[in-house]
Amino acid sequence: MSPQQIAEHVRDEMLADDHATRWLGITIAAVGPGSCTAELSVRKEMLNGHALAHGGLITTLADTAFAYACNAYNELTVASGFDMNLLASARLGDVLTAQAREVSRSGRTGVYDIEIHNQHGERVAAFRGRSYTMKGRAIVEGLPVGRQATG
Repeated sequence: MSPQQIAEHVRDEMLADDHATRWLGITIAAVGPGSCTAELSVRKEMLNGHALAHGGLITTLADTAFAYACNAYNELTVASGFDMNLLASARLGDVLTAQAREVSRSGRTGVYDIEIHNQHGERVAAFRGRSYTMKGRAIVEGLPVGRQATG
């Protein structure tokens, strides 16, 4: 099984139990080893008192892309911290795309950068996530785990 196929199986397994992602309407448009693209359409109930997308929801979109990127190796991985920078406002009807890419993955830790853009290609936010891996704990039983999953 290729690393791409493993990442897709992990995505499917995670999505089955990811109630928050489904409830918010976040879609996982693409996933691969150490990468993920997630999308969210800004709805009325996501607006704050200034009629702007709530920063916490933009952060949740970035955190979701982060989670799928760092778990794509079929080894249970959690966030150990992150930094979020809101760069521009998002508004009702905007379609936000979060693109996660792996910067570093060594031992039990990883670093991932996630950029969020609107449908016009304007950068809305930048997120850097730090991950911690539970060595040897598979997400999908029967598939290669960790470094074995990279080929």
